[in-house]
Amino acid sequence: MNPPAHDVSPSRRTFVRNMTLGAAFIAGGATGGLAAELAELTKGGEKKLGVALVGLGLYSRGELGPALRQTRLCRFAGVITGSREKGVKWSRSYGFPEKNIWSYDSMHEIASNPDIDIVYVVTPNGLHAEHVVKSALAGKHVICEKPMANTVAECDQMMAACRKAGVQLSVGYRLHYDPNHIELDRLARVKDFGALTRLSGEHSWTFQQRAWRIERSLSGGGPLMDVGIYVIQAACRAAMAQPIAITARELPKTRPELFNEVEETIEWTMEFPGGVTCEASSSYNRENNLFRAEGAKGWIRLSPAYGYRGIEVETSAGPLKFPEVPQQALQMDDFTSCILTGRETPVPGSMGRDHMVIIEAIYKSAALGGRRVELPRA
Repeated sequence: MNPPAHDVSPSRRTFVRNMTLGAAFIAGGATGGLAAELAELTKGGEKKLGVALVGLGLYSRGELGPALRQTRLCRFAGVITGSREKGVKWSRSYGFPEKNIWSYDSMHEIASNPDIDIVYVVTPNGLHAEHVVKSALAGKHVICEKPMANTVAECDQMMAACRKAGVQLSVGYRLHYDPNHIELDRLARVKDFGALTRLSGEHSWTFQQRAWRIERSLSGGGPLMDVGIYVIQAACRAAMAQPIAITARELPKTRPELFNEVEETIEWTMEFPGGVTCEASSSYNRENNLFRAEGAKGWIRLSPAYGYRGIEVETSAGPLKFPEVPQQALQMDDFTSCILTGRETPVPGSMGRDHMVIIEAIYKSAALGGRRVELPRA
């Protein structure tokens, strides 16, 4: 997408300054602040907090398990899984004792196990509420993978259980720790390109065969719940606000026999305070991965925008290049740091709930034929 003719691109000097400011923000802001905190907390070889993964699917196998080898404040301490055999393989691979393997039915037993401090829930969306509540009842701090739950009501239940137990609840928003998205935050805040008022984004991929992600009871919805939530998160960061209204439409299905319980493609518009808008979409029938934010003096485009690695950034002043970081390791270390220092997680359950409010409004508008749905103001 090219910038409109009225854009006034910053000079090369300003662009270099932007990059310097971005680097300084990363060094002194979210990532740098965490680095300083980690250095302080690891003086003298302090004990790491133990993490148990609930669910050993693709994300645990490919990302979270390996990330736990990179963390400085966490240690992989156990698993909750539907397969004892699978759990034994993980214990041998990662070095935790076999006594720290539980089934979903026996996960309440972690309450009496001092090895476990944090539980990371990585099961299908429809099981998040049950597993977060069980973890809180066991007195463990909780990270819940996104989307937080299938409904806002479930989010409320999860947050209430954690408050009652006196434990922290965080949502797995790994991009909060990615330098490219931190730069988007900085541009929104300091307005180098002016206020970012025109936003757009899409996250789509081609879904080939039946799986839990298209079973409504487990997924809560289709691509919007699965990957569209990334666009929502990016838009709220760029707008520095929650939307005030939504309009949406579901496109006709090209494979209704496969997507008979959830949407195949959905498009929506988010209206934010101050005249900021975001045109967004998500599909299980095409490939796209981008986010763009435009102000009166320039624009920034991330494409691909939401990956575990390989995010690329272009701006009206030229490309930006930041080092790749272990997003999941930083995310888990930051949550552990929050527990050790008493600091509140920057990606709390309330953020996950806010995004579910938006998702419910998108589905409501689409069901009402594109009628504008207003959201409650904070």
